[in-house]
Amino acid sequence: MSAKAMFVCPVVSGATPMFTPADSRNAVSNPTDAQAWRDAGNVFVGGNLRGLTSKLGYLHRLGVTAIWLSPVFKQVNADNSYHGYGIQNFFDVDPHFGTRDDLRDMVKTAHENGIRVVLDIILNHTGQVFVYDPDRYPTNDGQGNIFNDPRWDGNPYRVKGFRDAVGSPTLPFATVDAGANPSAFPDAAVWPAEFQDPSNFTQHGHINNFDFFPEFLDGDFFSLKDLHHGTRVLANGEDQIDEYVVSSTLVNLCQVYKFWIAFADLDGFRIDTVKHMDPGATRFFAGVIHEFAESLGKENFYLIAEITGGRDRAYNTREITGVDAVLGIDDVQDKLEYLTKGFRNPADYFDLFRNSLQVRADSHVWFRDKVVTMTDDHDQIRKGNNKGRFCAADRGSDLVIAMLGLNAATMGIPCIYYGTEQAFDGAGSGDGCDRFIRESMFGGKFGAFRTRNRHFFNESHPAFVELRKMLALRETEPALRRGRQFLRPISGDGVNFGLPAMVGSELRSVVPWSRIFVDDELVCAINTDPDNDRSAWVTIDDSLHKAGEKLTCLYSSSAAQAGTQVAVEARNGKAVNITVPKGGFAVFK
Repeated sequence: MSAKAMFVCPVVSGATPMFTPADSRNAVSNPTDAQAWRDAGNVFVGGNLRGLTSKLGYLHRLGVTAIWLSPVFKQVNADNSYHGYGIQNFFDVDPHFGTRDDLRDMVKTAHENGIRVVLDIILNHTGQVFVYDPDRYPTNDGQGNIFNDPRWDGNPYRVKGFRDAVGSPTLPFATVDAGANPSAFPDAAVWPAEFQDPSNFTQHGHINNFDFFPEFLDGDFFSLKDLHHGTRVLANGEDQIDEYVVSSTLVNLCQVYKFWIAFADLDGFRIDTVKHMDPGATRFFAGVIHEFAESLGKENFYLIAEITGGRDRAYNTREITGVDAVLGIDDVQDKLEYLTKGFRNPADYFDLFRNSLQVRADSHVWFRDKVVTMTDDHDQIRKGNNKGRFCAADRGSDLVIAMLGLNAATMGIPCIYYGTEQAFDGAGSGDGCDRFIRESMFGGKFGAFRTRNRHFFNESHPAFVELRKMLALRETEPALRRGRQFLRPISGDGVNFGLPAMVGSELRSVVPWSRIFVDDELVCAINTDPDNDRSAWVTIDDSLHKAGEKLTCLYSSSAAQAGTQVAVEARNGKAVNITVPKGGFAVFK
């Protein structure tokens, strides 16, 4: 069977049954099983690159045009860092995920079917490849044991040594002598050997204050070891960086990731923890990678930077460093989620895309390909220790189609975290709660909805079905990808118009907006009421329409509404009266 042929229809063979609602909580029926399910979420639970290749048809039929693949590099053997951010060997794929050739084959198959691949990479740190020998900050572990805590204070710490294959710091903290330590490769220290010189690491202990300069730049991200990218020269001794001198560490990181572009034929990188890197380091990397990609004929190789925190920092960093787009902006994700749930004013979300002067852009359409928009993601920093997917609370499962419509049809690069199209509802609180938003789709011991041994590739799920229609419409209507964007006033009586807004602490209403490209206007709307269909008069562009003409419903989450028409009337300039299904989404043209 050819790679293209496998994408025609869903695979129905296989030993793992598809999830049904009756399977919910089949892994947590008693305390022992529930603990086993929770524990499974802290380690590798299966899934590999060949499996992903076999599921590209599922993504293709959904309408996905690019995938963001979490890191696949070899991890520290002793740590079970299933998430991929604890690298021990930058030049190899972790055997849990497969081989280099498996990665290359996956990308080739994706390309044959019109899907680009963006690989998640790490420049800021390695895994926990060495152990400190701290001499200060005695701390009680709560069980009567005292240990010294290697927290950042601006000064370096002693190091016991590189960790061996079982995680003990038995190797000298220096370039590994392969003759004296034949077992060091492949599971000990850090590889390639160029990264074994101690000067590659800042060695300043872990970050306590994630917003204090220069702590958030030079400290370790929890147990992950910070890499030394270069030396900053401060203007007048302040925190303004006047000059940045690049280190050999950063040069070698560039060589590593140039290799992966050429070897696997990748289309872009998502760069992790950019907030914790000097802008000069990010700028150097972006310039080198863009130039190398262009030399291979990749004129649009995309660099997407994860920059947590407010949008000011994100937009300024994008402009300074030359990356192509940013993600992880907390107020974008917050307002996208809670507008849909009726707990944010619509203007608060739509105004995020209007302040073009703030980012020195001529038009708010600047945002269309420079900001990644999403609700669910793999660590949800914005929610602190109370993390949960969109569908975990506040009637999210009844409003998920509205959220997907808002995400797909507003400005930015829409990103769907895996499982959202199946209404995954993972949530947790306290330490280690990341695992609860990283459920398995393919079965195994840590499945979604507190299950085991069930898969979730259900192409009949309502969220999957509706998202597929939305993405098909986005593909055929340029206004949904490129158009200007305007939140529209509404009216209940056709006379008194105003922007939709919360009444008290909630908003249960039609929320409409227009996307206009040249002379085409598409009127989009969600309904934040999960229980009732809602109707409203919606203002549209006065100059593009005449009284008496008709707008046709191109899409509705109620199939019976698709293809129906509404008349344009001379109200508040021009307006149409539309109905949006409960918790749903509709588009008119």
